[in-house]
Amino acid sequence: MPAKLALEPGESILHEQILMYCPPEGGKLNGKLSVTNTRVHYEAKYDASLLGTLKSTMVFTWGGDAGYLDIPKSEIAGVTVEKKLLSKKAIVTLNDGSKHIFDAGALGIDKAAETIQAK
Repeated sequence: MPAKLALEPGESILHEQILMYCPPEGGKLNGKLSVTNTRVHYEAKYDASLLGTLKSTMVFTWGGDAGYLDIPKSEIAGVTVEKKLLSKKAIVTLNDGSKHIFDAGALGIDKAAETIQAK
């Protein structure tokens, strides 16, 4: 069972959703997205390829069977939404040009994209 996200003083959760994460270097991971007023946090079951995909602007922590990805909102350059029949994606572009894809499958992605983009 994943641990509850530890919030910093003044930080609050705006949205949470179970979905897939596609790192910039490829792969597909299942886990929980939590969007706060200051960061995008993703907790995933990971494989070894995840470790090499994370950039220095993010924090990656090992914790039991789960990997944690934190993207500060200050590092987000933009968010686009891509919708196909069985794939609803929020594509998060960072200031360094890397793209992080959160895929909700056939479920909605609009609320996640909206809260990720909110500064």
